[in-house]
Amino acid sequence: MSTASQYKDWTLFLDRDGVLNIKIEDGYVTKPDEFRWIEGVPEIIASLNKLFKYIIIVTNQQGVGKGLMTMNDLDAIHDRLRKDVNRVGGQIHAIFSAPQLSAENHPDRKPGTGMLLRAKKLFPDIDFSKSMMVGDSLSDMIMADRIAMKRIYISYSAETEIPADYTFNSLAHFYQSILRGEVNFL
Repeated sequence: MSTASQYKDWTLFLDRDGVLNIKIEDGYVTKPDEFRWIEGVPEIIASLNKLFKYIIIVTNQQGVGKGLMTMNDLDAIHDRLRKDVNRVGGQIHAIFSAPQLSAENHPDRKPGTGMLLRAKKLFPDIDFSKSMMVGDSLSDMIMADRIAMKRIYISYSAETEIPADYTFNSLAHFYQSILRGEVNFL
């Protein structure tokens, strides 16, 4: 059985849309007032800060590449995200985004590992063997697998079968499972 304290030198990478905020199906969050947290997520992030060394968001945002929003719009969304988390005592250590179109096959876009490598450059003490990726897509899990990170899949459907180390129905469920010692990577 594991204890939550075993992760104090680990990094938690989080996808954004569908993990932290309500995903706009067939669309994009293009401005801060369209960003809707999944209930309780800012507080969960604040609690996860007590367990993990770093919490880093990695997110594909091709709405920029499609011209639906600018990098300034994306920065404003992420500024709001950080402020909301800070307001409840939490911290996001870094946010990396890949604004390129999927057709560009840019190495930063998931399932490419570019955003993870940028995080390692910013925080050289990140150890990918002591890192988890929490995401709701196959590309999140492929990216994590390519760099030998632990894979935590968030699924809202029992029918979805994606290769992952653990599958949960929400970030809250993942957090509670850590506290109960049900997530064990030792």
